[in-house]
Amino acid sequence: ILTLRDGHPFLYQEHVFSGGHGAISVAHHPMTAMMGGGRLAFSQKRFAATLDDPLEPDPVRGRFLLAYPARSADLGRFPAAGGGTLDLTEYRMDDRREDFITLVEADHGGPGWTALARQAEDDLVLVLKNPAELPITMLWFSNGGRDYAPWSGRHLGVLGIEDGRAAVGHAASIGGNWLRREGVATAFALDESQSVSFRHVIGAMPLSGGEPPQAVTTADGRIRLVTGGAAREVPFDSDFLRIGQPVAA
Repeated sequence: ILTLRDGHPFLYQEHVFSGGHGAISVAHHPMTAMMGGGRLAFSQKRFAATLDDPLEPDPVRGRFLLAYPARSADLGRFPAAGGGTLDLTEYRMDDRREDFITLVEADHGGPGWTALARQAEDDLVLVLKNPAELPITMLWFSNGGRDYAPWSGRHLGVLGIEDGRAAVGHAASIGGNWLRREGVATAFALDESQSVSFRHVIGAMPLSGGEPPQAVTTADGRIRLVTGGAAREVPFDSDFLRIGQPVAA
């Protein structure tokens, strides 16, 4: 169910599974491209972690910058493949890479969000979720990190922002996996007599200055973005994400 509202710079979407049996994993995969890189900000996370293996382990075919496997509670200092650390809040165009990382939401009581201030485009991409429904955010940094067709080193400045309730792959998501061992839900239970739904919001708006917000709150039909000492408000359906309401397992 896709909804647009007059004056709102957002696409509101809801997915509904009616009936069924067993369990199902879910994730959204909005992607954005940048000409000059950008800066990222996030709602509070418990930690970020990479998988056991990189997407492109063969240096003949591609390259990566993050360490695999690795973990950090500091998104500004994530272990790098060559030693030292990298800042996950920076998307640099000169970093040729193919990297995939999972961010686990903290228990902060508000909406989960990812904000991307795109430098050349002078805008802000904002993606929001209910953390109780979608407890993880997977980031795919794809910036010329694959040398073989069809990418051929030309897939530049792309970031996937994938909010989900999943591990990598359906079988892993409904079985045992590392996220479930951390207490993170990776699938919805289905029932022949019930429906399961979850919601997600994607938006974009002009932005000057190139810095994403440090805080995002929603109330009374508005969303409030705080950057430094300045605050900006735009129309937002503050009841849409159902923060604080019970969520099916």
